[in-house]
Amino acid sequence: MAAAIELRGVRKTFGAKVAVDSLDLTVPEGGLYGFIGPNGAGKTTTIRMIMSILFSDEGEVQVLGHGSALDAKDRIGYLPEERGVYKKMKVWEFLRFMAVLKGVDGSQARGLVKGWLEKVGLGEVEQKKCEELSKGMQQKIQFIAAVIHKPDLLILDEPFSGLDPVNMRLLRDLVLEEHGRGATVIFSTHVMVQAEQICENVVMIHEGRKRLDDTLGDVRRRFDPRTIRFEPLGDAADVPALKAVQGVTGVRLENGAYEIALGEGVSPADAIARLAAASPASGIELHRPSLEDIFIAIVQEDAADAEAAEQLRASVRAGAALGGAR
Repeated sequence: MAAAIELRGVRKTFGAKVAVDSLDLTVPEGGLYGFIGPNGAGKTTTIRMIMSILFSDEGEVQVLGHGSALDAKDRIGYLPEERGVYKKMKVWEFLRFMAVLKGVDGSQARGLVKGWLEKVGLGEVEQKKCEELSKGMQQKIQFIAAVIHKPDLLILDEPFSGLDPVNMRLLRDLVLEEHGRGATVIFSTHVMVQAEQICENVVMIHEGRKRLDDTLGDVRRRFDPRTIRFEPLGDAADVPALKAVQGVTGVRLENGAYEIALGEGVSPADAIARLAAASPASGIELHRPSLEDIFIAIVQEDAADAEAAEQLRASVRAGAALGGAR
C-alpha cells in the first residue's frame, strides 16, 4: 500500500530545545492515525512539518508522494490548533471562498456550503458574520472548511478541544465519515480517550521521541496488565477465597470492584471460571489497559531510565574525581 506520509530521521530544534528527535513514521493511504501525548510532546511541531509550515533541521518528509505538502495542497484538509476564521465575512461567504480556494467549482460551492451547515446543525447562521458565532460554532465552521473539498488527506490538530460532549460526538462521527469516504486521517490529542474512540493506529510521542507506533489492539496486547475486574454480587466479595484461587497474585478494591492480578502463564479464561466459582459475581471481565494507563507507564519508565542514567553519570564523575585525587 502506498504511503500518504513518510518521515525519515526528522529532527526539529528551537534553540537548545529539541522538539522532535529522529522521528521515523509511515502513514499508509487510508489510515486512521491518532497522535497522542501530553501538551509540549512534539505533536503539533510534527504536524506543522508535515504541512510545510515548519521545515525540519534534519531528515526527509514526503506527503502524498511529494517532497512538500505545498505541492499537494488542494488534496489536503487541515484544521490547525490555532482556531481562526475571517471574522468580518459572512459564514457562507467564508466557506464558499475556502471551497473555491481548494479547487471546488464556484457554481457548486454554495450548495455544498448549505449542505454542510445543515449537517452540523448551523443552517440558520449562514448569513451571520463569523465573529458573531460562539467559539464552538467557529470550530465547526473551520472543520467544514477543512473537509468541503473532499481531501485525500485530513489532518486535525486537537480537533475536539473546547467542544461540549454533544458536539464532540458529532465531530467524531464526521471524522469517521471522512475516513469511510477513503480519506487518510491524522488527528492529534492529549486526551487519550478520544484516540481510543476513533483511531485504528496510535503514534505516541513523548519529549519529542516516538514511543509507540502500532495498532490500538497490538498496543493493548503489549501492555496487558494481566488483570481481571471482578464486581461482587453483594456488598463485598469473599476476598480470602479470591486470593486462594490458583494463579491469583493479588486482590485490591478499586472503585467498587476488585482488581485481581494474575501470574505469568495463567490462562485468563481459566482464572475467570475459577474466580466466578469462588465468590458470587455480578460482573467479571478481563481488564483492558487504557491509553492513559499505557502512557503513564511509559512516562514512568522514561523517568526511571533518566534517573538511572543520571546516577550512572554521577558515578562516573565521582570515579574520575577519585582517580584525579590519586
